[in-house]
Amino acid sequence: MSYDAVLFDCDGVIVEMPDRATMTDAMRRVQRRFELSAPPETVVADFFKGNLSSITERCREAGVERDTFCTEAAREGVRAQLSEIRSGVRSLYDDVAAIRELDYSLGIVSDNHPRVLSFLLRRFDLTDLFETVRGCPFTPSGLERRKPDPHNVETAMEALDAETALYVGDRSVDVEAADNAGIDSVLLRREEHSDPEDGLSPTYEASTLWQLHDVL
Repeated sequence: MSYDAVLFDCDGVIVEMPDRATMTDAMRRVQRRFELSAPPETVVADFFKGNLSSITERCREAGVERDTFCTEAAREGVRAQLSEIRSGVRSLYDDVAAIRELDYSLGIVSDNHPRVLSFLLRRFDLTDLFETVRGCPFTPSGLERRKPDPHNVETAMEALDAETALYVGDRSVDVEAADNAGIDSVLLRREEHSDPEDGLSPTYEASTLWQLHDVL
């Protein structure tokens, strides 16, 4: 198969995942501010999964304006991630060097906040490597477009003027997003990650980004 572009998820593929405890602490501050009864771990899970209906219901029960809550959650979540990146908690994977050798139009499609993505790319000197970067603001409309919704994959392809593309991700939702966009996928199975859900059929599987050279 010939591809016009290669798209990558960011967290778990390019850089290490956000620390769940750090994100939980950030959400705990928001929870206390708005006096929500839900455990912060549950609220974090809602945001990571893009569970807008659950967030809406929790805000309704607490008499909280949903958009205001999402704005504060975004502020705390972004601040927490930038802090851990600056402190060196999250690192770039060594095999990202393989991406630098690819002669394709490249893009990022991530469910993380655009401000975090921009900071990560600058921090690790990757800004010039990717021609388009698509993230998800922690707003109601942004949450609705989280994977497996194909919107950001499709808009990245449009930005790269690509008719065919390969999407590289490390989660089941990445494979689903690629399927929904009608493109091929690579499921990156890093050792520290749990296995994805059964029943998925990625086009390719890899344990390192260096194996992309065999695929492409």
